[in-house]
Amino acid sequence: MVTFNRVILAGNLVRDPEIRYLPSGTPVANFSIAVNSRYRQNNELKEEVSYFDVVAFGKTGENCAEYLSKGRPVLVEGRLRQRRWEAEGTRRSKIEVVAGIVQFLGGGPKGAPAEGDTGGGTPAEEQDEDIPF
Repeated sequence: MVTFNRVILAGNLVRDPEIRYLPSGTPVANFSIAVNSRYRQNNELKEEVSYFDVVAFGKTGENCAEYLSKGRPVLVEGRLRQRRWEAEGTRRSKIEVVAGIVQFLGGGPKGAPAEGDTGGGTPAEEQDEDIPF
């Protein structure tokens, strides 16, 4: 069976990244991006916004936490991951983007690298540890 799981998104950060550390010491940054899409319906141009949660590990995560901030445009390349858990007797799930590459776009208020610099030019290492949050 052939499988393929790759996603590329360009959008703006909804809030500042949050950084945490796994028990192994590996940094993990979490942030959300808003992606605008346009389509035509009944000869009228419509626009919708989709929100995506992103998780970035290692040096990529550290760079995201240091240089990105709310409103900053980014391009994220990675894979989709579904997390499942149970809370208060209810099964829950969440789909998020595990970033392999984060490209910082435009200038930013945190003095980020110039346009075109990346938040980790090499793909992030896979982390199989459970994230405790």
